Amino acid sequence: MGLIKLKNIKIYAYHGCLIEEKKIGSDYRVDLNIKANLNKSASTDHLADTVDYVHLNHIVKEEMAIPSKLLEHAAERILNRILKELPLVDKATIDVSKINPPIGGNVEMVTITRSKKR
Repeated sequence: MGLIKLKNIKIYAYHGCLIEEKKIGSDYRVDLNIKANLNKSASTDHLADTVDYVHLNHIVKEEMAIPSKLLEHAAERILNRILKELPLVDKATIDVSKINPPIGGNVEMVTITRSKKR
């Protein structure tokens, strides 16, 4: 077993319930933790035997580009695609953070966390 982490994927996107959020957008941070059996790739040194983090980053970028009212919805789409497209993944955990959310206070970010496993 092994763990692949993608930390602080920075994305500008248009999520939120407020009309302004969908028009002007905001900054987001996405962090992924991927559990998978990495024994084969550790011995073969072949990309085909592991979870390609370029593919993971591509999924995050594509799904974050689709506007959602809720961060939970965007996170769920990302997790579903990871499990569908990357069969070596046993479990995926995602944190989606909205930087400087418009909630009427001095808040650096708000984060939701979701996990899915086979």
